[in-house]
Amino acid sequence: MKKRKIPLRKCTGCQEMKEKKQLIRVVKSENEGFSLDFTGKKSGRGAYVCPDVSCLEKARKQKGLERSFECAVPPEIYDMLRDELIKNGC
Repeated sequence: MKKRKIPLRKCTGCQEMKEKKQLIRVVKSENEGFSLDFTGKKSGRGAYVCPDVSCLEKARKQKGLERSFECAVPPEIYDMLRDELIKNGC
């Protein structure tokens, strides 16, 4: 039986390649702005972060999300994403 290829994505915080299902997608859409996508199905440009607050803080410090989205990410967005991660038990 043929093995299926497992998609890999890079965390914008720790810069490690991990399985797509292990990471949380941060989405930038024109309508909603920035949000967390736990399902991986929201429409819009996506960047991936480990389900860990420390990785989100590294992404903030290294401007990983800014590089991925090619635009400035306001500090309030990082705070909102951090609160959502904590609320969802990550």
